[in-house]
Amino acid sequence: TLTDLFMIIVLRDTLEKRGALGQIKARIRAEVFNALDDQSEPRPPLSHENLLINELIREYLEYNKYRYAASVLTAESGQPEVPLDRQFLARELNLVEETNGKSV
Repeated sequence: TLTDLFMIIVLRDTLEKRGALGQIKARIRAEVFNALDDQSEPRPPLSHENLLINELIREYLEYNKYRYAASVLTAESGQPEVPLDRQFLARELNLVEETNGKSV
């Protein structure tokens, strides 16, 4: 009915405004990837260098509010769910972080 269609549209708009719809879509993509991922061909082990590179990419994605892309990267790469500590990352890369750069 028209009322049901209206309710669906309002619900979709509400979820979209809250950012939940994008999160749901990203989670579905990640789950589809996991379901279709061929487990018979294991991924190469995650090297220390790739772990750091992936973490830099994830930090970039998170900083720019690309959380859905970050969630797919995490699922696909085998990166740990919990991000690496920023200070640890800076030490590993021999970076000196300026005060104004801490928010980036």
